[in-house]
Amino acid sequence: MCGIAGIIYKDGEHNIGQDMTRMLQSMKHRGPDSTGYALYAKPTEHVVMRYTVANTTTPRDYEFQGRLKRNRAEVESRLARLDAKIVSNEKETDYAFRVTLDYSGDLKQIADQIEDIPDCEVLSLGHSLEIIKDLGDAETVCAQYHLDTFSGTHAIGHVRMATESDVDISGAHPYWAYPFSDIAVVHNGQLTNYFQWRRRLERSGHRFNSECDSEIIAVYLAEKMSEGMSLEDAMRLSLDELDGVFTYLCVTADALGMAKDEMAAKPLVLFEGENMIVMASEEMAIRAIIDHEIDTYDPYEGEVMVWTR
Repeated sequence: MCGIAGIIYKDGEHNIGQDMTRMLQSMKHRGPDSTGYALYAKPTEHVVMRYTVANTTTPRDYEFQGRLKRNRAEVESRLARLDAKIVSNEKETDYAFRVTLDYSGDLKQIADQIEDIPDCEVLSLGHSLEIIKDLGDAETVCAQYHLDTFSGTHAIGHVRMATESDVDISGAHPYWAYPFSDIAVVHNGQLTNYFQWRRRLERSGHRFNSECDSEIIAVYLAEKMSEGMSLEDAMRLSLDELDGVFTYLCVTADALGMAKDEMAAKPLVLFEGENMIVMASEEMAIRAIIDHEIDTYDPYEGEVMVWTR
């Protein structure tokens, strides 16, 4: 079933971590397995990387802690070899880290080098985007990663009910668009031509960390944008080329967009205010952060909408 949510502020930074937590927690019933955030702060000159050195499927045997230490040491060693200077390296959990880098090279090199280490995964990499995802509900993940103080301009989030792939961090949304920085997607629904597009994108040199069809959408959109398309045009084209029943949200460093397929079977409710646009699978998620009476509406089938800061 799953639940998705998005918010963008036009008047600067707000407590976006707390807002998204309230929205996602109100939809806990739609996805009890995992919760994920794609949060956007103002772009910085540094590169921010969120990564993990283990997954929920990694054996928790007597060697587990030793593997975590070795993997983290190997990550730092490979960053040094790429001349990526570590400005800060924060430990969020035993297996999840946030590192800020002084680096001007190809971001794909960093992602490829880190993910070549067994059990390591780059969740996000860029100058604005930070993806945080883990098992449990929104309040659990928020507390674990201290997201209630995260200040930013826009965000998307997802609560997941696993139906096909494993219940683990790799299967949780959002997905960033490797190897393109600062682009992420959440999605409710199913793509029926998933394998066709996965093979096509892999032949173009893209790699995938999961079996989840939402990852296809992220890389598809980023590739189209790298060819010169606007976000809105890429999203409109996706409705012709991606088959299935779906509603998805896409975010870039300065924009938030939504798209519904031609059947519009997957719900999305939207509110447009003077300084904010909020959307979610259920109206209760919007009302979780707005304390006054509002009018909402449902976008039509086959509709694409994009808002910029």
